[in-house]
Amino acid sequence: MATSGVKMSPAELTAFLDEVFPQIRGEMIIEDVGPLTARLRMPVAERHLRPGGTVSGPAMFTLADCAFYVATLAQIGPAALTVTTNAAINFLRKPVVADMICEARILKLGRVLVVGDATITQAGQGGPVAHATLTYSIPPRDIV
Repeated sequence: MATSGVKMSPAELTAFLDEVFPQIRGEMIIEDVGPLTARLRMPVAERHLRPGGTVSGPAMFTLADCAFYVATLAQIGPAALTVTTNAAINFLRKPVVADMICEARILKLGRVLVVGDATITQAGQGGPVAHATLTYSIPPRDIV
């Protein structure tokens, strides 16, 4: 686990998310965090599927958004009011019913904004199924 250079470990991030976002508890597993990166896994369940036996777009978007949130918090520490200000996702191919793995990376970590991307692949499958670009706003430290 590559946690050097980060302010929060996967265990700390999981506990923080369980506290501030209990609605996603158990939905994703934080597998790794590193300098400017995070990797999350979403075990796909029936609730993530849409007609036609594919993983829904909202489920994939949630994974990408959460992965980038985790990558950001790993760098800045626990700041619950860090929010998405922009996100775009491209669905690249139809996913199968298999765990979704999201690799998020920060391209620019500024004082107020964080910019990066997230790529979603699947366990045992080749190539990405989705790619997102995201921008987050970091709250002023006095309201964190």
